[in-house]
Amino acid sequence: MSFHGDSEVLLTPAEVASLFRVDPKTVTRWAKAGKLSSIRTLGGHRRYKESEVRALLGAASDAAEAEAAANAGGTPDSAGDQNK
Repeated sequence: MSFHGDSEVLLTPAEVASLFRVDPKTVTRWAKAGKLSSIRTLGGHRRYKESEVRALLGAASDAAEAEAAANAGGTPDSAGDQNK
């Protein structure tokens, strides 16, 4: 973890991968595909803004919850009401 000039916390690919439980190369592919923006260090290494990563993590969590509810035959709000 490091800090950018505007005090933004920057994460390494390994740190981002740990949050999403994926391989660091997957994070790099996401950056190349435009799903996640990256900042390059002077040495050419990628760093990711923590705020953007957390937002993407929240969106991924919401999408997974909605998909689970759809697979269960309900909506995210009614998923727990199926046995009533």
